[in-house]
Amino acid sequence: MALMMASCTGPDLLNLFVGTYSDGFYAYDFDQRAGKFVGEGPVAKAEMPNPSYLTVHGNKVYAVSEMPDTRASVWAWRWGGNGFEFINSQPTGVPERGEDPCYVSTNGTFLAVANYSGGTLATYRLREDGSIAPLDSLLVSGIGGPDLSRQEAPHVHCAIFSPDGKHLFFSEFSADEIGRLGVYAGGVRNYCRAATLHSDYGPRHLLFDGSGQHLYVIGELSGDITVFDYADGNLTEKQVIKADRMDARGAADIHFSPDGKFLYASLRLRGDGIVVFEVGPGGLLNYVGYTATGPHPRNFNITPNGRYVLVCCRDNDSVEVYARDASTGLLTFTGERLPVTRPVYVGW
Repeated sequence: MALMMASCTGPDLLNLFVGTYSDGFYAYDFDQRAGKFVGEGPVAKAEMPNPSYLTVHGNKVYAVSEMPDTRASVWAWRWGGNGFEFINSQPTGVPERGEDPCYVSTNGTFLAVANYSGGTLATYRLREDGSIAPLDSLLVSGIGGPDLSRQEAPHVHCAIFSPDGKHLFFSEFSADEIGRLGVYAGGVRNYCRAATLHSDYGPRHLLFDGSGQHLYVIGELSGDITVFDYADGNLTEKQVIKADRMDARGAADIHFSPDGKFLYASLRLRGDGIVVFEVGPGGLLNYVGYTATGPHPRNFNITPNGRYVLVCCRDNDSVEVYARDASTGLLTFTGERLPVTRPVYVGW
């Protein structure tokens, strides 16, 4: 861990965490009122290999180490406001089934990790001190999609807990399906298929809206977003709408504006940028527009006050800042860039 400067405090100053395909993740101070990074560099660095995705729970930060072999793991850190303290780590599966973890989420009791190359979903129990207990369950995903170059083996890209606390949903990329597990006091168990998406979909990221009544899934391969009604573990498809209109087969991340009025999605591989949808009655989406960004916007996030969108542009080594029009949802580049080696996650 390397400390660079004292962390700022105040209602408009965010502790911003940036994950990378490099040798660690960073904390920065960001002024969400002015849309500016504060200080000369990072507040702190947590050293670990390829921390490509993080989730924050209280003062705990859980980060996957996206490695293609038995070094693949998930790490627990404690954030103290101006530095990180390592708690512990666990492997993300048995040998040859936990490679390349790319997503981690928690409900405060259990931790879920999506292993892309391993094709598995791993779950763990969290101890009272925030440390990660040994692997509790490991589920192997399915195959069946038509793309023999990208769906030839099981892949899992995302796993999220339902707002009602009863279920864990995950994307079965190679099967073109959404899987579901029940969440019980004794563990995360009892797999079933929650939804089948159209062929060649390649489901990537999942997202519930603020009401907890709708689930959204973006297809990396199809470039579509599908809207589902959600009730008591059941998904009912309502809409399929195109996000990637260039068929680049690289759609990535999705987020709601804090007021829930707009949904944003990032596109890669061709026509890199952020597409904007207005959220209408019943959670249905209406296309609004698109803003080009730097190359390969794998991940992005929207500040809690809704004013700015921060985009991780992996291939130009920067996090770019875009101003957001609250009435139209559209984005404008501010010129603010944070230099970071291969950034692929931003959050707080």
